Amino acid sequence: MNEELLQAIREVAKERGLDQEVLFQSIEESLVSAYKREFNAKNTENIRGEIDRETGAMFIVVELEVVEEVDDPSSQMALEVARSISEDFEVGDILESRISTEKMGRLAALAARNAISQKMNSAEKERIQNEFMNRIGEIATGIIQRKDRRDVFVDIGRAEAVLATNEQMKTDSYDFNRRMKFLILKVDEKKGRPVIYVSRSHPHLVKKLFESEVPEIADGIVEIVAIAREAGSRSKIAVASRDENVDPVGSCVGQKGLRVQAVMDELRNEKVDIIPWSSDPEIFISNAMSPAKVIRVDVNEDERSARVIVPDHQLSLAIGREGQNVRLAARLTGWKIDIKSESQFRELIESEIMQKFTKAVESVVSSEESQEEQTD
Repeated sequence: MNEELLQAIREVAKERGLDQEVLFQSIEESLVSAYKREFNAKNTENIRGEIDRETGAMFIVVELEVVEEVDDPSSQMALEVARSISEDFEVGDILESRISTEKMGRLAALAARNAISQKMNSAEKERIQNEFMNRIGEIATGIIQRKDRRDVFVDIGRAEAVLATNEQMKTDSYDFNRRMKFLILKVDEKKGRPVIYVSRSHPHLVKKLFESEVPEIADGIVEIVAIAREAGSRSKIAVASRDENVDPVGSCVGQKGLRVQAVMDELRNEKVDIIPWSSDPEIFISNAMSPAKVIRVDVNEDERSARVIVPDHQLSLAIGREGQNVRLAARLTGWKIDIKSESQFRELIESEIMQKFTKAVESVVSSEESQEEQTD
């Protein structure tokens, strides 16, 4: 039994990432609770549990004060009785009495087991909170364990995480035992237990994947300034370099496109446009419209809006399927974007010129009619 206890403690500590000593101390505390229940002890200040770390033997140690006359048998021992154990005892000495847990009965053992379980859960809860609270916003590699109608449950190493429906990617297949990377979103609590929530659709996942693939980003030479993402379909990232000799776009693409391809593979072939960031809004917006080529950009600072002109044959490309390209460009830059083809822009300019000309003619005619009336 004692060998089984030691083996169980070792296995639980390894499996749950707990310190063995924490488990030993928890069990020792639970033994005191069990003793209190079994013997209806009102005070347990003089009682402690003990487990031999080598043999697994468990005891209750009761400290008894040696007195002339006993008032409280649970904390005192008569001098006469103490001297029957050893002649060296004097009044005021403390005598330790060891009681084997085997004498505590089945109910006490059950109480101890329950207390041990609670302590282990508490220790695991504290470990998970301490470990994963510091990893929020970081990547964790996980293995799919199971899924229900809505959520997917993932083993992320020494803990289980929840991938909620709104954090899933439609292009992912969450098959049992599949390995993939997740962004740690938050650590919450449900029914008294810590719950780790992860994401596959969050834009920050793209940033962290590039950090892991691009040393220049990890070293702070290249910075991802902005991200816009429609998970499973397309992402746009704007990058800038703190070193004029380092090309931020080239660093992220990598030799023969290996770096960006590694990110796309992890995201199940989600397309990624890498855009050079610029402090000039006209240049930044023009870059953000990639892969479409832009002829000109007119910005309205007050309304934070921009009119983008593209060649006729690139209008569909600039707008993107179901408006995705322009929608992501607007999110990336933070500007409202109105796209016009070159023909549409020409017609618009001609229309504006005609309107101005018509107004000017009407103004002249109105002025002449007014003068004629005054003459009459």
